[in-house]
Amino acid sequence: MAESFRLSATEAQAKINGGSLTVEDYAKSLLSRIEQRDSAVHAWAYLDHDLVLQRARELDNIPREQRGPLHGIPIGIKDVILTKDMPTQYNSPLYENQAPKIDAGCVATLRHSGALIFGKTTTTEFAATTVGPPYNGIKTANPHDPTRTPGGSSSGSGAAVGDLQIPISLGTQTGGSTIRPGSFNGIYALKPTWNSISREGLKIYSLIFDTLGLYARSVDDLKLLLDVFKVVDDEPGEEFKVKGAKFALLKLPTPEWPELGSGTKDALKKGAELLRAHGAEVEEIELPEEFKTMPKCHTRVQAGDGRVSFLSDYLRAKDQLDPLLIQHVENTNKFTRKEQLQAFDALAAMRPKIDALADQYAAIIVPSVLDEAPVGQQSTGDAAYCAPWTAMHVPVVNIPGFKGGNGLPIGLSLLSGRYRDQHLLRVCGEVGKIFEAEGGWTR
Repeated sequence: MAESFRLSATEAQAKINGGSLTVEDYAKSLLSRIEQRDSAVHAWAYLDHDLVLQRARELDNIPREQRGPLHGIPIGIKDVILTKDMPTQYNSPLYENQAPKIDAGCVATLRHSGALIFGKTTTTEFAATTVGPPYNGIKTANPHDPTRTPGGSSSGSGAAVGDLQIPISLGTQTGGSTIRPGSFNGIYALKPTWNSISREGLKIYSLIFDTLGLYARSVDDLKLLLDVFKVVDDEPGEEFKVKGAKFALLKLPTPEWPELGSGTKDALKKGAELLRAHGAEVEEIELPEEFKTMPKCHTRVQAGDGRVSFLSDYLRAKDQLDPLLIQHVENTNKFTRKEQLQAFDALAAMRPKIDALADQYAAIIVPSVLDEAPVGQQSTGDAAYCAPWTAMHVPVVNIPGFKGGNGLPIGLSLLSGRYRDQHLLRVCGEVGKIFEAEGGWTR
């Protein structure tokens, strides 16, 4: 059982349900992996070994007929999500050792489904900054190269799954805080349709953008979570095949978005070539002019929401807040309310048009990141190619499989129209097999 930490959640579930693996033995294997590796990665803000094993034994004692659909599956929880038996500290001195008495809605759903809530993973301050999360003065590192960032703000969630310390974890995304760590850590990451999963009990940065994010090492594992959270499409599920399917490849860069690095450029080219080689049609498209303001509109709405979200913390202890949060509250960018409303309304008008565009294809292929994870842990990287799709509220999946000039993982994102999450997973399941097998990067 010592190597069971390598199992995906779906594989572990089959063994637990079949009786060849206990939840306690699975938990012990993961804890052993963490003991071996976390001195380099630092993915955990809070982890109580005794509590984990106690909960694991309790799950093992549940009669088979009473077990939930996630029975015994360990899940890491980003430390901006309330947990009733663990601190929720937001990587802020204002909330050090805070111990909430309730679970966030998503955590309560997972517990009810039989999941083993394992521990709290690291985050940037309030999941709102791009400064790497320091815990005890040490920053979370990329498991594939500890001199580099794992991305943020869901730093620990991405790193823990990428380092085989946990099979599944929860993050959040306001700009690119789920998809970017997915790419940097070489794992699958899903930002579902906005508000399709409860945000009750999450620290809110932007009501308009904040979305629960999901990390796993396989599409099957992501589907386990979507099913538990009752995220369903209107149309019935149909088998998807790459051969004969039609994809859109978004032509980049545009003047409004930064230049892509060579690693992502190569990944986009190779991804399209692989799909064509497997019988798909890949059409290059360019966004119509009206969509090119998405990045600017995202920035303005996010800043306006930040003015509201961080006011109480600002009044309580301005001197203990990151400068970015102070800028939001003080509105140093001088965004007027009229500009906020214009951006808000412009994004709302774009969303159904993006849905209509996406519905013409199996999925639209876009960059996940500018390039492979940058050196250093002070900054968690640029969310420029994620934020527009967060603003559109569409589901997005990072698929691993490619690599940059230094051999580090680079993913590509596939997106679909709103509330077509299950469709997107079916597409990504087949595309992922190709990218992982032939893209050039292996775990």
